[in-house]
Amino acid sequence: MALNLGILVFDEVEVLDFSGPFEVFSVTSNNHPEFFNRVKLIAETPTISARGGMRVQVDHLIDEDFSNLDILLVPGGFGTVEAAKNEKLINWIKQLRPSLKYIISVCTGVSLLGKAGLVDGMVITTHHMRYKEVGEDCPNSWFCTCRRFLDNDPTYTSGGVSAGIDLSLYFVKKHFGKEVVEETVKYMEYNWTDPDVSPCACTCGAEVCQANQTKQS
Repeated sequence: MALNLGILVFDEVEVLDFSGPFEVFSVTSNNHPEFFNRVKLIAETPTISARGGMRVQVDHLIDEDFSNLDILLVPGGFGTVEAAKNEKLINWIKQLRPSLKYIISVCTGVSLLGKAGLVDGMVITTHHMRYKEVGEDCPNSWFCTCRRFLDNDPTYTSGGVSAGIDLSLYFVKKHFGKEVVEETVKYMEYNWTDPDVSPCACTCGAEVCQANQTKQS
């Protein structure tokens, strides 16, 4: 059965944080509608103003029924500073989580997952310039500072901006196979490095920091 994927957006969201994954999953859906239904944008308001002033009209409001949503992707950007203080939004994410198959964050979007208590005890990642700020919202998590994305299936986190594209491609390959992701990459004309071909060995100590109880700050 095709998966339903929604992307949460809000004012001052980083454009590529949501549009990059949107492109990956939309292209994959176009090529293989048996895997994904049309990707939907979700927000508190009918339109939002993304970083740089891009106006975006969304498909659904958070007050609607999302019982059939399989994947939620939470992007980042400067807007996460206010979004992480939005109790209604955080409670929505928290209440939605049990019915989701997967949850994905890009960049500082992981702050919202942290405020909802959804990444406790995990090694995660975020934008390389925002470890300290995001750490305040994710006090029970540890940061990997050398990888572009982390797989804590069913929770996935990525670094900033373009890293969300790499994570999305990785997700497609993991769940639907090499041929499917190669079709997507070819259409996008994207220079993607397959992590299975060129694995990134952790060099920052994140693989052992959880056991050592050494939190990044």
